Amino acid sequence: MPKMKTKRAAAKRFHATGSGKLKRMKAYKSHILTKKDRKTKRNLRHATITDPTNAKVMKKILPYF
Repeated sequence: MPKMKTKRAAAKRFHATGSGKLKRMKAYKSHILTKKDRKTKRNLRHATITDPTNAKVMKKILPYF
């Protein structure tokens, strides 16, 4: 059986933590930043853990994480 291919778009957006969870950056930080207040933009800087409902699908398209 051939090797499974990793979806490269997902591999660039998600990173595995030591415990096997998937880490991602938050959305809404790329443009239209003038109307967002300072606190909102500051909170969007930090990474977060992928929700368990999505993590199951992500593990399937990232087989070697």
